[in-house]
Amino acid sequence: TKFRRAATLMVQPKKPIGQAPNAWRSIQAIVFASWLNILLVFIPISWAMNFALPDQHTLTFVFAFLAIIPLAKLLAFATDELSLRVGQTLAGLLNATLGNAVELIVSIIALAKCQLTIVQSSLVGSILSNLLLVLGMCFFAGGLRFSEQGFGQSAVQLNSSLLTISVIAVLLPGAFHMALQGQPEYDELSTDYNILKTSHGVAIILLFIYASYLVFQLFSHKALYDDANEDMQPTKGYAGENPFRLHRTRNPRNITDGEMVSSPSSTHDREAATTSFRPADADPDVEPGTHPTASVETEAPEQPLMSLAVCLWLLVVVTVLVAVTAEFLVDSIDGLTSSGSINKEFVGIILLPIVGNAAEHATAVTVSVKDKLTLSLGVAVGSSIQIALFVIPFIVTLGWIMNKPLTLLFDPLESIVLFLSVLTVNYVVQDGKSNWLEGMILMCLYMILVVTFWYYPGESLVHVTKESRPSHMNAAVARYPRDLPKLLVKPGASSTNGRRPRAGY
Repeated sequence: TKFRRAATLMVQPKKPIGQAPNAWRSIQAIVFASWLNILLVFIPISWAMNFALPDQHTLTFVFAFLAIIPLAKLLAFATDELSLRVGQTLAGLLNATLGNAVELIVSIIALAKCQLTIVQSSLVGSILSNLLLVLGMCFFAGGLRFSEQGFGQSAVQLNSSLLTISVIAVLLPGAFHMALQGQPEYDELSTDYNILKTSHGVAIILLFIYASYLVFQLFSHKALYDDANEDMQPTKGYAGENPFRLHRTRNPRNITDGEMVSSPSSTHDREAATTSFRPADADPDVEPGTHPTASVETEAPEQPLMSLAVCLWLLVVVTVLVAVTAEFLVDSIDGLTSSGSINKEFVGIILLPIVGNAAEHATAVTVSVKDKLTLSLGVAVGSSIQIALFVIPFIVTLGWIMNKPLTLLFDPLESIVLFLSVLTVNYVVQDGKSNWLEGMILMCLYMILVVTFWYYPGESLVHVTKESRPSHMNAAVARYPRDLPKLLVKPGASSTNGRRPRAGY
C-alpha cells in the first residue's frame, strides 16, 4: 500500500550506514565533538552557586548561561546522529522538532514561573538574532570570498511570507487593544479577556500553518528546497584578485566574475559540513550527503560517530541537564534585574537567544564561507519560522492549558522591531542574491537594536489582584466568573521594578 511504502521511505536512510562504533568510541566522539565542551565545567559550578550562594544571582546567571551553550551543541550533535539512521523526511521532522529545543525548554520553565515578559521577549529575541545577526554574518562572511552568492529565490520568498503571517498575528492583538481604547464602554478587564481568547484561537491557526509548511517542505515540494532546481541563482566570484585577499585553500582554481559556482547543501542535515565523513576523492565544494553524479548504491556508506543506544541516552541526559540548568537560569533573572543595571527586556531579547543558538550560529557562518548558503538559510530563516509558527503558538496554547495569562499581545516596541526586521529581510533576499554589504546592513541593524534595548526601560505586565482591582471591574468579573481568574496573577509573582505597566494585561 502507499501508506506502508511511505512509512518505509521515512525510516530508510538516504545513504548506506556503516557499522556503529562501540560504547567507548561513542563516548569519545561525544567528548571531542566540539571545543565548546570545555564549558561543560560550568554545569556543576552553576548548580553549586544556586544552592550554596542563593543570593548571588548574577554569578548564578552567568554560570548557568555558559553551561547551557555546550548542552545545546550536544543536543544538535545527537539529533544529527539520529537523523543519519532515518529517511530524509523523518530527519527533517526530527530537526524541525528538536532544532529549537533549548528555547522551548527555557520558555516552558519561564511560563511555569509566570515570567511572561521573559517568555515573550526571549522568543522574539531568537527570531531577531536569527534574521539579523546570523543571516547578516552569513552574508558578510560569504561575501568576503564571493562577489555574489545565490540561493533559491522561490523558497526564500515563501519563507518570508510565512514570517510575515506570524508578524501579523503578533501585531493584531495590539491593534485590537488600541481600537477599543478611548471608547465610552471600554473596560480593561473584559478587553484583556477577549484578547486572551483571540490569542488562543490564533495560536491554533498558526500551528496548523506550521504543520502545512512541514508537509509542503518535506513531502509535496521537496525539490523546491534543493539546489538542483532551476530557480537557484548562480554564485559569482570576484573579477581578478579578491580585494579582501581571502583565497580558497581547498580548491586552487581561480574563480572569475560571472563564473557559476555550485552551492550544494542538505536541507535537513545542519552539521553535515563539519561532522560527516566522505570519500577522499570527493569534490571539496560538494557537501557530504549530496550526490550530483553518483547514485546511492555507488557511494561510500555514512559512518556514524555514535551507536544508537548512546545517541538516545545522550538526548535524554542533555535534555534533563538543560531543563535543570535553565530553571536555575530563570530563577536568577529577577535578582539580576532587581538592581536596575540591566532590564528584563535586554536579557530576553539579546542574552537568552545566545544560549540556544550560539553553536548553531557558528555552523551557519562556517558553511556560508564554503558557499553552502542554502544550508545557512535553512539554519537562520528555518529556525525563525520554527519559533514564529511553532514555538510561540505552542507556548501560548500550553499557557492556556496551564491556566497562565499568556497572550500574543507583545511589548509594543518588540512588535514594531519584529515587523521592521522581517520587512528589511524581505527586501534583502528578494533578488535571490547576497553580498557582504547586505550582511553588514543586517548586522548593523541588530547592533542598533542592542543599543535600543539596553536603554529601553520596558513595560511590565499588569498584575491585577482581587485586593487592588478597581470597583468598576466588578461587572466584568461577574460577567466572566470562570475565565477572568486567568488574568489574575498572585501578588509577588514577579516584580514590576517600578516600571510603567503594559496595557492589555
